[in-house]
Amino acid sequence: MKTFTKSVLIIAGMITLVACSSVSVDDYADNKPKLVAEEFFDGKLAAHGIVKNRGGQVIRYFSATINASWSDGVGTLDEQFVFDDGEQQTRVWKLKPMGGGSYIATAGDVIGEGSMKVAGNSVFLDYVLRIPYGESTIDLHIDDRMYLVTERILLNESIMTKFGFEVGEITLVIEKI
Repeated sequence: MKTFTKSVLIIAGMITLVACSSVSVDDYADNKPKLVAEEFFDGKLAAHGIVKNRGGQVIRYFSATINASWSDGVGTLDEQFVFDDGEQQTRVWKLKPMGGGSYIATAGDVIGEGSMKVAGNSVFLDYVLRIPYGESTIDLHIDDRMYLVTERILLNESIMTKFGFEVGEITLVIEKI
């Protein structure tokens, strides 16, 4: 019985350690160049990326054009995707500032509202995306993390999960053109 109790305490300690070590966008608050959403996401942007399955294998390539603008304080990102197999997708984001670097992010295929936070050179965006899956759809949790590496280049890495299990990744670069 003591071995079982000791094992439970070790596992609980490991879970606590992992939970306490998660990265926050605020960890990047002093990083430069400073990302101002209303400036970077304004005008024409181009994106190029890959989609990986849960095993880490690249399964798709894509490019996108993004027309970004702000009106009455609300941002619109009109994204036009073209995948390597010819599939085309459109996603139109609305970004509503909430103060303190926080935004509510919505789109037609996003379930409910996404939460976006900007600090330093980084943007973290958390949302649930409904995607086609076979003859139906599936809802995936998306953890987007973006990092401005120059005034014109933003790197984006996304982890897709379902029921807490990683099911894929997206990596892309967004360039202000």
